[in-house]
Amino acid sequence: MSDFRTLLADLRRPRLLMHAARFGVADYRRDRDLKRLISLPASPEATVRQLLTQEDKLEQNRQRGDAAYSITRHIEVLIALLAETPVVMRGA
Repeated sequence: MSDFRTLLADLRRPRLLMHAARFGVADYRRDRDLKRLISLPASPEATVRQLLTQEDKLEQNRQRGDAAYSITRHIEVLIALLAETPVVMRGA
């Protein structure tokens, strides 16, 4: 299994973006929020992988200045990623 904590630590995102995501983790509810972001999760590892893939695409769009980029969606994905990673690490 990949070390998801290392992957998260290596993310280099704007400070304000990460601050907003960390702030939102307190209100994160898996049953409500996760189904809006990814297809049905098969396992915690698969969930984090899907979130990482989605976050990478959002970051590429942000850096390109793509008009379709949604900062709201990016923060939602980062919140889920920060909240779901400890679930994976507990299972390890």
